[in-house]
Amino acid sequence: MLQIALAQVRVHARRFLAVGLAVMLGVAFLSATLMVGATTTASLGRSIGAGYATADLVVTGQDGSDVPADVVERLTAVPGVDTAYGLERAYGQLATGAQSSLAVFTTTAPTDLENAEVIRGSYPGAPDEVALDEKSAERLGVVPGDTVALGDGGAATPGALGGALTVTGLVTPSADPSLSGAVQVLASASVVRELTGGDPAIRNIQLALAPGADAAAVLGAVTAVLEAPSTGAADTGEATDLSVRTASEQTLADVAQLSNGNDALTGILLAFAAVAVLVAGLVIANTFSVLVAQRTRELALLRCIGAERRQIRASVLVEATIVGFTGSVVGVLLAVGVMAGLVGLARGTDFGSFAVLAVPPSAVLTGVAVGLLMTLLAALVPARAATRVAPLAALRPTDPVLAASRSGRVRLAVGLAALLLGVALLVLGAFSVAIGPAVLGGAVSFLGVVLLAPFFIPASVAAAGRLARPLGVPGTLASVNAVRNPARTTASSAALLVGVTLVTMMMVGAQTARTSFDRELDQNYAVDLEVRVPGSSSGTGGQASRVDVPALQQIDGVQTAVKLTPVLLTGAADGGQLVYSADADDIAGVLRSDGVLQDGMVLAPQTWEQSEVTLDGGDGPATLPVTATDAVFFQPLITQATAEQLGGTPPGALEAYLGEPVAADPATAPAADAEAFATAVGSTYWLKLTDGLDAEGVAEVQSRIVAATGVSEYSVMGPALERVAYNEIIDVMLLIVTALLAVAVLIALIGVANTLSLSVLERRRENSLLRALGLTRAQLRGMLAVEAVLIAGVAALLGSGLGILYGWLGAQSALGGIAPVSPAVPVGQIGAVLLVAVAAGLLASVLPARRAARLSPVAGLAAD
Repeated sequence: MLQIALAQVRVHARRFLAVGLAVMLGVAFLSATLMVGATTTASLGRSIGAGYATADLVVTGQDGSDVPADVVERLTAVPGVDTAYGLERAYGQLATGAQSSLAVFTTTAPTDLENAEVIRGSYPGAPDEVALDEKSAERLGVVPGDTVALGDGGAATPGALGGALTVTGLVTPSADPSLSGAVQVLASASVVRELTGGDPAIRNIQLALAPGADAAAVLGAVTAVLEAPSTGAADTGEATDLSVRTASEQTLADVAQLSNGNDALTGILLAFAAVAVLVAGLVIANTFSVLVAQRTRELALLRCIGAERRQIRASVLVEATIVGFTGSVVGVLLAVGVMAGLVGLARGTDFGSFAVLAVPPSAVLTGVAVGLLMTLLAALVPARAATRVAPLAALRPTDPVLAASRSGRVRLAVGLAALLLGVALLVLGAFSVAIGPAVLGGAVSFLGVVLLAPFFIPASVAAAGRLARPLGVPGTLASVNAVRNPARTTASSAALLVGVTLVTMMMVGAQTARTSFDRELDQNYAVDLEVRVPGSSSGTGGQASRVDVPALQQIDGVQTAVKLTPVLLTGAADGGQLVYSADADDIAGVLRSDGVLQDGMVLAPQTWEQSEVTLDGGDGPATLPVTATDAVFFQPLITQATAEQLGGTPPGALEAYLGEPVAADPATAPAADAEAFATAVGSTYWLKLTDGLDAEGVAEVQSRIVAATGVSEYSVMGPALERVAYNEIIDVMLLIVTALLAVAVLIALIGVANTLSLSVLERRRENSLLRALGLTRAQLRGMLAVEAVLIAGVAALLGSGLGILYGWLGAQSALGGIAPVSPAVPVGQIGAVLLVAVAAGLLASVLPARRAARLSPVAGLAAD
């Protein structure tokens, strides 16, 4: 039987191609996921470990605390220790001319413990000498021989805080991720301590052992010294909480601390890998079911000549073992190739130069084991079915699952119970805003849907088949053939149903989250950008002449602009807050919230809790009702007509705003009328930006405003960047998730193609008879194309419906406590999914249809 199984795989290799592809993709996904975690850890270890490359032992404090300075001297005296180096580090500003940059200052190390490699110049030796990393020096235009200084973040000049520092050399940048984004500076201890207040802040102590020293003995001696009381710990005489590790052990500890002891990314990827493996298992089970059904006569003949049931079952499992093992090995190799390519791309970037590929044995063994086990489990039911075939039984399709049969009743009962329980949990999680019950309910209810699939998928395909009958004979035949083998149709559709449901769920969830966040941001941040023009009282006035509404509206990316004019203050009992006036129609053009400005009321931010407020107008105090918006980023507003009715800006408003008397000199303090008040306080402009701008586009608009108006970049602010940041995060997550789930959809589409291909082989004589009765080759190809479209289209439609429901309820359970959630369906994206599924089904029919059309009717009728 082993020889027969090997012969089957060799002769009918094309029939096992889809099984091999499904196994390969599922295993590749799983193995690559396991390699991601190992590669990340190895890459971090390589980058962080570079700081300990020359050390034999490393001493650190508990939870990253500093090491007492006296420990360095105590460890230097330990027998076997050649050099002890206390690494000190501080962050500060490095001034280069008129520019200052964030820099991290690290003390220079002894020669035998220095990790930095000098590229140009020399290593710093004197207290006033420093070395910069090469990339930062190139960006700042610094070369050896230049002078820099400690800066305060402003327009600092050399000598601002620490005197001139001479740059003696350029060194290789460190790959330590904690140093990224800052200029890396090697400096003397005096420079570093100037930034830390004069006291040494030792991050760790690195030890170099003497030649020939026993590492284990030195480790024990160092441990004993560390456990002894330290007089440097605030002279308490208590033992300090320090630990000593080898360089490799310290690297692993740092990596574990950096990742907080868990790997969330690997967990997320494993969830998607599980989906891919599940879909692959459905495809494999379906394929083996069809293969066994096609070989019913062959297996029956083997039974007649003496083969036992056990041997028949073993032969099918041997075939599954061969295909599963081969596909698993190829899948692991594919995962290694993909990861190697990604690591190669990462190493070509500035931030990923330290990336290194790690292929743990667990990724290889787990991938092969899961692939083989998945294939064997998927083949168990077909193998069992093969042993139940009576000798000389005729070739016939597998009977569908009927609700009237015992197995059908059990399946129906279990499926309905899972569906009802899952829906209850899902609804509970959605309306109580609890993600745990919602996830559990979604999984259980979807299990119920899969169990009930044989009862509704064939009926759905048959109903959809009526739409194909107007296409004539090919459409009628296709609608009948699509449900001739309900079990096979269900298996093919179920695999695609899983993939499309998950993809649609993520699309609807992401769109719902985006809409909910946009609505919440619109309510909380009613304005995209605000431009504040400082008044003369701030001492930085004089720029207002370049800022007006027409100039702002001419800036590319600005849709609408409105000017807010300060007119008066609230009464002392209400805090003396500044109130602006504006045209009601202009305000409606820039607000994204639901607030409406009307005469005789104050439109205020959500922080105003009072129902009415007293305003000090030119005609005296007046009390107006308050309408509070949901926005935090908001200025209190009244209409221009309301300001005129109140008498405009009252005398003494400027003194009340400044909190001090105004000088009598009119040149320095104009009379306190409305124009003088607005000039002294300054104006504010609200802008509504063009929809669809990304983060880069918003930043460009801000830069254009600064260039066009001359205001400081700190005067242009608003929530527009926060809004697009949320949307970009959601878009990136959706892109990643969709790409991952696309693997499951691809496997499912392979299953559809395989089902159709095997169906063509199974129906050779039937198709040939149709050809002999007058069916043309084009009609035969059309029949098979319509059949594939029916199977793929119905699965995609059902999956889209389920995905919309799951996506909405999932978003409600996750975000209901943050913002009001209402379902938002991305019709265009879901339409694209349906189109891709139908197009893929149509494409899957090309090769089988071509093979069927090329077979002559005579040859097909003669086939056995």
